[in-house]
Amino acid sequence: MEHAIYLVTLVGTALVVAAAFSSLIAFRFGAPLLLLFLCIGLASGVDGLGIEFDNARVAYFAGSLALAVILFDSGFGTPLNALRQAAGPALSLATFGVILTTGLFGAAAYYLLDLSWLESFLLGAAVASTDAAAVFFLLRAGEINLRERVRATLEVESGTNDPIAIFLTITLVEIIAAHANPETHVLVTDLILGFLLNMGLGAVVGVLGGLGIVRLVDRLNLDHGLLPIFVLTLSLMVFAAAGAIGGSGFLAVYLAGLIAGNSDIRAVTILKRFQDGMSWLAQIIMFLILGLFATPSQFPAIMVPAVLLGLFLMFVARPVAVWLCLIPFRLPRPEIAFVSWVGLRGAVSILLAITPLLGGLENGRTIFNVAFIIVLVSLVVQGWSVGPLARRLGLIVPARLGPLDKVELELPGSAHHELLAYRVAPGSPVARGERIPRWARPSLVLRDGRSMRFQDMGRLAAGDQVYIFVPDRYPRLLDKLFASRAVVDPEDADFFGAFAVDPARSAARAVVDPEDADFFGAFAVDPARSAAELEAAYTPGLSEAEQKLTVGALVTARLGGHAEYADRVLIGPIELIVRDVDDKGKITGLGLSFEPTAPVARVPVFLSAGEIRDRVSAFIRNWRKPTETQTAEATANEKALEPTAEKITTEG
Repeated sequence: MEHAIYLVTLVGTALVVAAAFSSLIAFRFGAPLLLLFLCIGLASGVDGLGIEFDNARVAYFAGSLALAVILFDSGFGTPLNALRQAAGPALSLATFGVILTTGLFGAAAYYLLDLSWLESFLLGAAVASTDAAAVFFLLRAGEINLRERVRATLEVESGTNDPIAIFLTITLVEIIAAHANPETHVLVTDLILGFLLNMGLGAVVGVLGGLGIVRLVDRLNLDHGLLPIFVLTLSLMVFAAAGAIGGSGFLAVYLAGLIAGNSDIRAVTILKRFQDGMSWLAQIIMFLILGLFATPSQFPAIMVPAVLLGLFLMFVARPVAVWLCLIPFRLPRPEIAFVSWVGLRGAVSILLAITPLLGGLENGRTIFNVAFIIVLVSLVVQGWSVGPLARRLGLIVPARLGPLDKVELELPGSAHHELLAYRVAPGSPVARGERIPRWARPSLVLRDGRSMRFQDMGRLAAGDQVYIFVPDRYPRLLDKLFASRAVVDPEDADFFGAFAVDPARSAARAVVDPEDADFFGAFAVDPARSAAELEAAYTPGLSEAEQKLTVGALVTARLGGHAEYADRVLIGPIELIVRDVDDKGKITGLGLSFEPTAPVARVPVFLSAGEIRDRVSAFIRNWRKPTETQTAEATANEKALEPTAEKITTEG
């Protein structure tokens, strides 16, 4: 018995260490990390090193707990501004998108596999949700910075679509296991009512649980070493409580993390670092267990239809579902195309494919094997192309500069403070002698390997690393002072934006970081200036109504009412680029370029509702023009003939 304990521990830890080392390979070559974890599990399983693991209940139990930890961390790290920005598109994808994907994929599975209609839709529900962990690891490994709207949409969708896919999968398993063959309207009614009850209870428990976590953490003076474990345990209690009363535990734990992460919870930096570590461990354990549970020797029998279904999911089911869900939202076609392609399938799909085995379904193993192959196909085909596609579609933007590191401090007898570390950028305001605000407390400066007090350093130089104590929730002023080349008004303590220049002035007056000049333009434009001045300087052809707006309002209107960092608007011979927006979405910095960027790759499909409306209107106008032209010509001919007719009548 004792020897078995040592052996199991040795094998288990060796697998985790191997998975951790594989992450170095993934970061080096940009490989899908989930694919490596699954391959390690497959290589260690019954068809590899010979480790036998065929306990579906243990695999599902461990995977569910790991998924709960991952979802809590996902909610904890999702800022509310991202939720507000992408709530509409993301929730549409997480609800209607999952249902549409299930239906389209299920119809294809029925004709390619020897499954019933309900079993085909069950397989569709299992692979309908996306895997955010794989997507965002690829983005980090590729060192690419996506547009905020796209990233927020993918984050929120991935955090909210799992509960819906889980509900559909479990409900269909129960119906098939009971050998029921309900009528269509009865099935739809039961699904809708069950869905509302399941999600409603999960949402209530999640909100109450999140508020309870925040209150307990603030009330109890727990040691910092115990606090992260306490929060993690409370999150699992929320997950279990919601599931015990018939609600969605996965939705509950995600909402609890969302509320806790966006509150003034104590020791938030410590909690985030601990949650990141636990999320990594949960992913490794879940992926390895699912890889061990699979039996690759059974794959060849269903390899061809499974691969075809994987391709159908990537090129038909997911894009069609995304396009239909995003029609009401005026998103550019490149963004819709990217969201449709980055529908990576992962551990959640494999985990849900275990439920048919738990329900004792006749074709349960077939459903599991097909889902596993689909996940592998998705990771191999889509996983390697995320970065190149984002660049091809023009969705990569320069990263916003900020502190090198941030540590939360709880000093006795004082409010919460943070210690920020900045590196002085060449040509930044502080390097030119601008003062640091009074509410910030510089304490230490590192220069050429030597550390000195800030008071003894004199003027800061490029490359200096400065450590500053600030109150928490500090303004973004420091980010701009240390990293930006914007000119600062010494009397402007709030520092609401970059130095504003008249667009008619010489380029010599505009100051911008040379590394970003190609993207943001060499000129800086004050968004509060009148658009009439823009028309007078560059004659871009603005209408009278547009000339009455400010430049910022003009850009916002041209963007459909919402602007975000790095948005671009082509107006006649110039291009205006959004350099910065505040928390309310108001433009606070604009750049101007005389050399508009080359057009991004055109996507022939994925028209939004706004584009469809514009094209229909243009078609109607073009259709009416020939008729109006013919009518005008007929009227002119009649007028030309009137004198002749009068003459003929008179002579007669």
